[in-house]
Amino acid sequence: MIYFLIVNYYSTDLVFKLTSSINKTSRVNYKIIIINNSPDDNSIDNLKTESVLIFDAGTNLGFGCACNLGLKWIYIQDPQAYVWIINPDAYLIENTLDKVKPFFELHPEISILGTLIYTPTGEVWFAGGRFIAKTGAIITQKKLINIDTGYVNCDWVSGCSLIVNLNKFPKCPNFDSAYFLYYEDVDFCLHYAKQGHIVAINNNLSVLHQPSSITNRNEFKKIRNSTYSYLLTMGKYTNRFVFNVRLTFQILKAISAIMLKPQAALGKICGIWDYVINNQNK
Repeated sequence: MIYFLIVNYYSTDLVFKLTSSINKTSRVNYKIIIINNSPDDNSIDNLKTESVLIFDAGTNLGFGCACNLGLKWIYIQDPQAYVWIINPDAYLIENTLDKVKPFFELHPEISILGTLIYTPTGEVWFAGGRFIAKTGAIITQKKLINIDTGYVNCDWVSGCSLIVNLNKFPKCPNFDSAYFLYYEDVDFCLHYAKQGHIVAINNNLSVLHQPSSITNRNEFKKIRNSTYSYLLTMGKYTNRFVFNVRLTFQILKAISAIMLKPQAALGKICGIWDYVINNQNK
């Protein structure tokens, strides 16, 4: 069984478009699990069907923790399942779903598989991720790679569209609850890669995505969350020197943006402060 895992935050119209793109496929057994991070958004209940289940988170848990609710439920139901985590502002390209099971039958060794992500204009938005611990660089690749082996190993893949092969996990995989939003996908992949899991991307599986159509609604919160999560990632996967350099750059960016982009600057300052307060004893 393939389970789609979607986190909703006041995005019913987008989720409807996504589920409609999924429902165009009738040859593959699947269920759609929606974790509702906006409990007062009753409109999402209109999407309930036999194949669409909606779980109310009770509050906005953030992306990773909401995914954890879905992963736990799915793992109990079917620890052999494939879980396709996908953003509400993405949707499937025709015939993509049909390729999932045949791919994993050929490559059962893969634990976490990313897909190509295109913008609505047809540009490649994501084609694999790299992480360089010596410098702290988190790199998003946007060029297609010729694949002879069926897939390319990555350091990380985007949480906008990734597939978890539960069969490879002796216990339910989880996102780090310290992340509210942003970089939780980087951490998820780096964490499990350290345990020996294969993280890869395949060119034949792809989705369309409208970047930041949800998170851009509030620039202050977006910058605050992303800054905190960025520093959290640097602190976990780089050394003290690299972390201090990256922290200094974040402070300088905040200072330089105060006059031109005050909301962004304030968000970055608050994100830095959040990190300092929450990690002062580490």
